[in-house]
Amino acid sequence: MPKLNLIKWLQKSAVWGSALAATLGMLLLMLLLSGYFQKKVPMAERANDKSLPTNLQTATVSLVKVPRTESSVGTIRSANEVAVASKILAQVLEVRVKAGQAVKQGEILVRLDDADLTSRLRQAESAHQSALAQAEQAAADLDRANRLIGKQAITQAEYDQAVSVDRSMKAEVDRTSQAMEETKIQLEYATIRAPFNAVVIDKRIEAGDTATPGRVLVDLYEPDRMQLVAVVRESLAVKLKVGDTLPVELESLGYQCHAGITEIVPQAETSSRSFTVKVTGPCPEGVYSGMFGRLFIPLDDEEVTVVPVGAVKKVGQLTLVEVIHDGKLQRRSIQVGRLFQEGYEVLSGLKAGEVVVINLSGIES
Repeated sequence: MPKLNLIKWLQKSAVWGSALAATLGMLLLMLLLSGYFQKKVPMAERANDKSLPTNLQTATVSLVKVPRTESSVGTIRSANEVAVASKILAQVLEVRVKAGQAVKQGEILVRLDDADLTSRLRQAESAHQSALAQAEQAAADLDRANRLIGKQAITQAEYDQAVSVDRSMKAEVDRTSQAMEETKIQLEYATIRAPFNAVVIDKRIEAGDTATPGRVLVDLYEPDRMQLVAVVRESLAVKLKVGDTLPVELESLGYQCHAGITEIVPQAETSSRSFTVKVTGPCPEGVYSGMFGRLFIPLDDEEVTVVPVGAVKKVGQLTLVEVIHDGKLQRRSIQVGRLFQEGYEVLSGLKAGEVVVINLSGIES
């Protein structure tokens, strides 16, 4: 039995030894192929191996001051938006407009049933004509009374009665005249017209509906007087004043312009501690009420490190520059940010004062 156990142990040892030898051999081969046993050259030395070519164009990485702004979101609104409502109770006969339609001042928007008002107007006109006739008769009676009282042909009481009737008839003429004018005005309310040149935002009634006093029929806005209504945080709003000019951007139209502040609502929102600022400026075609816009408020200038555009070369995901360091070229990977007129903003990899090459096409990789 001891001899048999020894043989098994020797067999297992041989298997484990073979596996260990194979593993060590593979590890040695991998180290050999990776150049582990070869002499290494430091990265700095390899980067600086390039000697300076002739006729290099260079530039110095510089610090520049750029204006800093903060944007506030806003909404395009017309400076003149109205909700046209009915002033009378009547059935809607006709709606002549639809959303987005442009209308001229005085153009008919909605027609209401005016049969009842027309009848009332005729009654008022008849009452006025009757009052005129009675006033003429009263005036004639008063004129006759004036002649008779001088001859003492009538009593003073009869004369006073003629004067009173004349005054009453004149008052009745005035009352019926005003009633007639009032009915004419109410009759005009049956025809809803555009108060100015406008664009229809929406119509809220259809033919056959009943219009009641105060019910909105059509929403309108004046397209020639558009403004951006923005919400500006308190610390910035207190520095603004009416008449200031600020940059504005309409992202959906790709439009940028400068607009003047026309109004600052003198009350802050308690929840956001912000003020409502309204600006107006030149409006391009295609601007509609409710569109999104941005108002840019200038802050203090900031200093940024800038490298010329010609010094930057992009290779795949890398952004590279060639820096002259100790009389040799050193390729360096950098991170860039915003693009200014002077060049790219350097986020990392370069410092102000370093010299870079700007004709990278003439340098071998």
